[in-house]
Amino acid sequence: MPDKPVLIMGSAPNVTACAAWPSSRFSAIVAINNAWQVRPDWTHHIAPDDFPDERAPKSLEAGQMRVTSSTYVPANNRYGGILYAGGTMAFTAGYWALAALKPSAMVFVGCDMIYPQDKRTHFYGTGTADPLRDDISLRNLEAKSARLMLHAAAQGCACLRADTLESRLLFPTATPAALEETASLPDAKAFNSVKAQEKELAYHVASGRYWESETAFSPAKLDAIDDLWLAALAA
Repeated sequence: MPDKPVLIMGSAPNVTACAAWPSSRFSAIVAINNAWQVRPDWTHHIAPDDFPDERAPKSLEAGQMRVTSSTYVPANNRYGGILYAGGTMAFTAGYWALAALKPSAMVFVGCDMIYPQDKRTHFYGTGTADPLRDDISLRNLEAKSARLMLHAAAQGCACLRADTLESRLLFPTATPAALEETASLPDAKAFNSVKAQEKELAYHVASGRYWESETAFSPAKLDAIDDLWLAALAA
């Protein structure tokens, strides 16, 4: 397992703060969607299938690769699937990194999912608030972050975020001291209980395209699962 954390960059305005962070601090730098523009030394670009070609990197340097749904969907399926994980790329990238990179920590910057009405929403200006769209998998972003944090902790990985005033992510702030800490294992009974209830509910879509059969899923049952993840994090 790498000793250095993985940096995961989203598109919120504060992502530019990490442009000057030395790459030597990280084992990999994962850029979501447009975030590859923030710094040239990213190692992985991850984006959904509908990400416009004209906004994608034009070429790859040595040590760089693109991560598409053919790779990130199977990785997410190892953790129960994208419907349970939350169908926005910050969470998708997190689970992919857990499966593929097996980091000791993941530091999320520009992924706070806060969209002020009177300010820039993205580092490049104003964009679409993907995590806030009407989507059955995104009804409780805090719970989805708790779920990712607990799955990561179960394999010895800490989830951290940049120091911001507001965030929908429940991760601790990525201070130097936090980067040196070992992730605390989740309460095994609570963690395994929620996973078992997800499995029993059987809302698993192997293709990752859960929206194509969204009417088959109960929002109330998914809300109940979200509540259980928040309780498991508290435990």
